Amino acid sequence: MSGSRGDEYNQLAALIAATRETSGELFGKAMVAWLRRHVSFDHCVIFGYRGASRPPLLFETFSPAESHVFVALYQEGPYLLDPFHHAAVERKEGFWRMRELAPDRFYASEYYRSYYSQTKLAEEVGFFVPLKGKDALVVSLMRLHASGPFGTADARLLRDMAPAVIGLARLRWPALPADQPAATKQDEAIAPVNEFERAHIWKSLSLTPREKHVVDLVLQGHSTESIARAMRIVPGTVKVHRRNIYRKLKIKSQAGLFARFVEIIDARIR
Repeated sequence: MSGSRGDEYNQLAALIAATRETSGELFGKAMVAWLRRHVSFDHCVIFGYRGASRPPLLFETFSPAESHVFVALYQEGPYLLDPFHHAAVERKEGFWRMRELAPDRFYASEYYRSYYSQTKLAEEVGFFVPLKGKDALVVSLMRLHASGPFGTADARLLRDMAPAVIGLARLRWPALPADQPAATKQDEAIAPVNEFERAHIWKSLSLTPREKHVVDLVLQGHSTESIARAMRIVPGTVKVHRRNIYRKLKIKSQAGLFARFVEIIDARIR
């Protein structure tokens, strides 16, 4: 976060040159070096997103132990409940803070307690980059509890830098790696992305489409009131759906619902 203007221009030139390299590692390191001239952060990770498919890792700064939590565990299934994943699939663009995207009960959700709290993050922010078709990528910057969240001035500066970050990321990754197959045309014709995700994850359960939607929103961290607004129904109807879901799945709490989600994810990766 210091140095001469000439040094900054040299770093920017190196970053632009790295967009033409075949290695995402070179681009990621150049991007991190340039961003750190302006704002301090502990980690950076770049994921690609394509519907419900396992998100490819494009770049990371984690140690092997940290990568197990932030990457390996995340790719096994928790990404499906990540507000960043949902925002990317919805093709949001620009700079966003987690607190701007997270549902109203996200920080009290079972997902947060069981997975996200393991990251020990004070805050995560991201540059959201829609690509051709339905692909997208997110350049995430993270600050640990020891560093504290991003300040208002830092967030404002990063938001101002977003057009440059997004443009450079698109130059480096005009599309996601070809070895990550997209949803088939048949899948896309059947239903929009969010409906495809629900059918894909919950197809083994005897739930109605509405109940599957409620399950998704509950696990993401939405309150009863937030679910009612999202589905355009009254809160009482949401409560009825939840009672029916718990009865059908023979569970009694959100913890039981999350445990069932983990079981389904485990079955998918075996």
